[in-house]
Amino acid sequence: MTSQESRIRVGIVDDHRMLLGALTEWIRSVADDIELVVVTPSWPELLTHPAFPVDVLLLDVDLKDNVPVAVKLATLKTTGVTTVLMSTYSDPAVVREALAAGALGYLAKSEDAETIVHALRAASRGESYISPELDLALASGASGTGPRLSAQERRVMALYAAGEPVKMVAESLGISDETAKSYLKRIREKYRNAGIDVGTKVALRKRAILDGIIVD
Repeated sequence: MTSQESRIRVGIVDDHRMLLGALTEWIRSVADDIELVVVTPSWPELLTHPAFPVDVLLLDVDLKDNVPVAVKLATLKTTGVTTVLMSTYSDPAVVREALAAGALGYLAKSEDAETIVHALRAASRGESYISPELDLALASGASGTGPRLSAQERRVMALYAAGEPVKMVAESLGISDETAKSYLKRIREKYRNAGIDVGTKVALRKRAILDGIIVD
């Protein structure tokens, strides 16, 4: 049995009440290390819940409340909450934007309970997780012909190409400056091996736009 201290305090926000109930039962049935402390259909109810902030939040992208996802992610970050987003669709541009804004995971709502739990556990460790279905969509959805990058590499490239200095990229992703530099070196090597020069920040930004990693 998992001790109380080691359990992950999780919240779920989804405005489809039937799905909210199903998610609750699924997660409780397969993970005794996860404690669901907030289960609510709206963003305001989450923020005012006595159990908030949680360790990890599973957040529906499509709440139809006119609050941009980037704003929600920024709010959650200030309270120390890591976020896994879920959606009924897998538009590569939306996924990339969410990852660049600070989401640690992105899932399709069709995922099984084990995959959802895996993503929540990864987020609690500060690791990013993209479901295989969405990872494939990201790889096939780029308009350019660049190399295939990992989810974390895409996040580093998105932040850096958008103008953030390495120190801020590292801080946003919860990694060290050296790790961020290592990711950038790896990204540039992958492009160089594909015959594409992204040696300067300007060239990297142009390529990020072309490959759909950031929006101009």
